[in-house]
Amino acid sequence: MEVIDDCLRSVLEQQGDIPVEILVHDDASSDGSVAYIRQRYPDARVIVSDSNVGFCVANNRMAAEARGQYLLLLNNDAALYPDAMQTLLSEADRIDRPAILSLPQYDFDSGELLDIGSLLDPFLNPVPNRDPDQSEVGMVMGACLWIPKALWQELDGFPTWFGSIGEDLYLCCRARLAGHPVCALGHSGYRHRVGASFGGGKAMAGRLVTTFRRRALSERNKTFVMAITYPLPLLALVLPVHLLLLLVEGLLLSIIRRQREFFVRIYLPAFMSLFRQQMQVRAIRRTVQGKRRVSLRTYLSAITPWPYKLRMLFKHGLPKVH
Repeated sequence: MEVIDDCLRSVLEQQGDIPVEILVHDDASSDGSVAYIRQRYPDARVIVSDSNVGFCVANNRMAAEARGQYLLLLNNDAALYPDAMQTLLSEADRIDRPAILSLPQYDFDSGELLDIGSLLDPFLNPVPNRDPDQSEVGMVMGACLWIPKALWQELDGFPTWFGSIGEDLYLCCRARLAGHPVCALGHSGYRHRVGASFGGGKAMAGRLVTTFRRRALSERNKTFVMAITYPLPLLALVLPVHLLLLLVEGLLLSIIRRQREFFVRIYLPAFMSLFRQQMQVRAIRRTVQGKRRVSLRTYLSAITPWPYKLRMLFKHGLPKVH
């Protein structure tokens, strides 16, 4: 229970006397979490699910129940700095327009700065930003994401069919396409046990560590985001290259590691899912592109030209997948 205690205490101990409504979604846990939270945090409203519905559905349910003007999505394995909410609220008041905001993300144990939001490479891999003066970014992590409830509703929340992983990328890309800023502030922050909820997601002892499930969902959902949110000239240029590179990457990893699982469990599902759900993707794309309010040049401003996976390959070698 230490993880949820760190999270909820960080909310209750915020500076600024800001009225807060705490909603917790329990995804069919079996460790007594519901009773513990209700006893220890009686002011928190717990939404109990009889099945594990995943990150997207859980957050959509909480957002629908929330009564405030703003939503702050906060992972149970994250903890806010004491001035986090005051910082976010002050910035929201200052810019006085709908926007997605976040704060610097620090490793929970080491205190290392992980990112101040992320830029994106052409294939929608997050490129961590560590420049406090680079406020507008391509995306911020759903681990700590501030958004006006009205904007959440305008963007239709998280896509439930994503399950988990990539939903924050989708929301941020949709927001930017519709002309709403996505900003990471250069001060305050939150601590995050990266990978505690889903496994993997960071470098350990100089090597990238992840799981088959995380990689499969990541590659599949990034492909969906690209197919839905990229303006047509960019989509026509990048999507075929993206699919070809996924094919090559999957085959090479399977050969080098002598495990066909890499191709079968990670890369093949990205192709099959795009094929099976092409009608749904096309319908959503028409709606999303119909709400586009920015030029291609503006949309590209948060995209860096060099593939981030290559940089990580040269720095850390092939990822350890389990």
